[in-house]
Amino acid sequence: MYRLLLVTENKDAFSDFASGLSTHAVVELAWAESGRMALDMVAKTPVDLVVADEDLGDMSGLKLAYKVLSVNPMINCAVASGLSHEDFHEASEGLGLLAQLSLQPDAAQADDLLRHLKKIKNLSG
Repeated sequence: MYRLLLVTENKDAFSDFASGLSTHAVVELAWAESGRMALDMVAKTPVDLVVADEDLGDMSGLKLAYKVLSVNPMINCAVASGLSHEDFHEASEGLGLLAQLSLQPDAAQADDLLRHLKKIKNLSG
């Protein structure tokens, strides 16, 4: 079972992505509406992957990834971003993110991300 935490103020933007993930029996989804709520959740509950929106209201998705890294460096993160690939790479340097997602990620991105997570988990498991 893979526990995923989707962090966004706008669930509609992530609805196709979440639908894609929910088709996989090995996925357990949870939602958080802010970076602070997500940090509280990852401190208390095991999570395999945090997927953050670009702007969470109280912090950016990249800032959340940085803070998750300090709480538990074994939690994987992906962030939705409108930055170019090069600018995103520069901004996320050192965070070890699994992926940059579009601002409205779809089911295909969900499948790709889950496939990547499974590969990573099999290497470390």
